[in-house]
Amino acid sequence: MSTNFGLKDGVLVRFMTLEDYENVKDFLGEHFYNAEPLCVATGVDCRPPFEQIFGDYHIWLIEQGTCLIALDTNDAERIVGVVLAGPGVESHLEEGRMKAEKLAAGRLRDIYTFQTDVECKGNVFKHYGVSEILYSHVTTVDTAKRGKGIGTRLAAALMEVGRLKGYPLMSATCSSFYSARQKLAMGMECIYAEAYADHKYANGEVVIQPAAPHTHIRVLAIKL
Repeated sequence: MSTNFGLKDGVLVRFMTLEDYENVKDFLGEHFYNAEPLCVATGVDCRPPFEQIFGDYHIWLIEQGTCLIALDTNDAERIVGVVLAGPGVESHLEEGRMKAEKLAAGRLRDIYTFQTDVECKGNVFKHYGVSEILYSHVTTVDTAKRGKGIGTRLAAALMEVGRLKGYPLMSATCSSFYSARQKLAMGMECIYAEAYADHKYANGEVVIQPAAPHTHIRVLAIKL
């Protein structure tokens, strides 16, 4: 594999293991849920309900050998970045929407149903004519380490994983302006985008309003 894996500039990128997961959960709690635009816009702590909803799924993703972790070797191998990713098939789109609709009414249901609806509209499987993809669910970097290329390195390493495992395509849904900008710069294509201001309740009120510059949610993909 290229230098996207292994040690570079003091940061080690390797495959995530189940033994890492408890520390990964804490890392997401500190660096993802309090920064992800949709979670922040709800004004509630998304970590407890999302861990309950996705905990078993995240463990399954790790078992697929498609999740990555970045460690600072100059700081007792402290986690500085993670990618949770795994196989996706078209039936997962409708399954996700149905799961979202079963949640109790509230802000978390609003953002999850919105995201799954966007992914159904974007439908990478129909757009590219493929039956299976590598889907990047979560990519996040330590807030103190952002802007140092760790996120780009993780995304590039994940593309390598996809090629090695024979996936024809990698996709991600980006709620953040910054994550979308990074992935577009790496050659990913935006196949669907929706402005947050256009997603409204029946009474005309906007459902979710992340702070600027997060104006759109985007479905991105790249052929591997």
